[in-house]
Amino acid sequence: MMHQAIELVMLIQIARRLLQCKPAISQWRIRTVGLFGRSPSLQWWPAPNERYRIRSAPYRRVGFSPWRSVCVLALGWFLVWPPASAQPTAKVAVIGFLLPTSPPPGWLDGFRSGLGALGYVEGQNVRIEYQVAAGQSDLPSLAERLVGLNVDVIVTWTTPAALAVRQATHKIPIVSISGDPVGSGLVTSLARPGGNLTGIAILTSDLEVKSLALLKEAVPTLSRVAVLWNPRNPVWSPALTALHAAAPALRVELFPVAARDPSELEDALALAVRRRARGLLVVRDQLFVQHQKSIVELAAKRRLATIFGVRESVVEGGLMSYGTNLPDILRHAATYVDKILKGQKPEELPIEQATQFELVVNLKTAKALGLTIPEPILLRADEVIR
Repeated sequence: MMHQAIELVMLIQIARRLLQCKPAISQWRIRTVGLFGRSPSLQWWPAPNERYRIRSAPYRRVGFSPWRSVCVLALGWFLVWPPASAQPTAKVAVIGFLLPTSPPPGWLDGFRSGLGALGYVEGQNVRIEYQVAAGQSDLPSLAERLVGLNVDVIVTWTTPAALAVRQATHKIPIVSISGDPVGSGLVTSLARPGGNLTGIAILTSDLEVKSLALLKEAVPTLSRVAVLWNPRNPVWSPALTALHAAAPALRVELFPVAARDPSELEDALALAVRRRARGLLVVRDQLFVQHQKSIVELAAKRRLATIFGVRESVVEGGLMSYGTNLPDILRHAATYVDKILKGQKPEELPIEQATQFELVVNLKTAKALGLTIPEPILLRADEVIR
């Protein structure tokens, strides 16, 4: 831009000479020189035998020439106006998305469709940087990577992912989908989260207690139920406490069986059978979502009546599921992202609680287990797989 400005000044000087000076163009010659060895510029350079005549020539205003003015203005515009490729473009928002595992097909479509409804088109005015962990131990390094990319906002699914990002940054806004943001220490209050985190809370303890009650209602003869949980996820300890508190009223005895990684799943279900459990409540942990097919097969082999937290597990062959519709939750999370990109601060956005849950029942699995699902359960179910 510097050499363009210099050339514009030179053109203005040339225009003044053309309009005011007596000497004809033929009496002048133009020499091209390089400023600083690079940008070309124009200088009037009188010949030696013309120097005296030029200096002594009286100045007078010559007649107005429209074509001359148009040419000068056109040259100035051409030199100064930047090309189309140099025009400033609209800022592309960059969203980081930290996932603890590869989500089931269709889940992320909910988030993209939510953004699309708000005017964001991936690849045009928004870019999403996905980071998918192979295991929970990968989350801290992936969170640091997103922070290093200097994204505008980070979306997380599950409490461990949110904790990892919160540890990595206290400046970049975070939209979290987590189980118990207050109990896990992510925020001090749902109404006034403070700091740089907001989002949607799926209150895990209440949801697991409701799942236990539904399993007991679907299989009234159950008296011993195993609970498959992941000790590495901090939300499950309070959930187990709530389940133990609710069990006596439901007339069931609980047996927690832990699995920290996929290699422990078979031993965990074998322990459930040794405890003479006939039902299995699988908490909605990302580890169990990732390996839901293996869990369904292990439970079917041991003839355990199961209830999961996500619909996809029932499609795989589980007996029942009760929980949120994650694509819908992710679609709603896009509204938080939109508000933050438009200037609102996370601390000003209260954390919302999920209020819509769906019940799914697989009658084919019930038949294979020799169970008859009571009619009230089927009437309340959002979906029945026959």
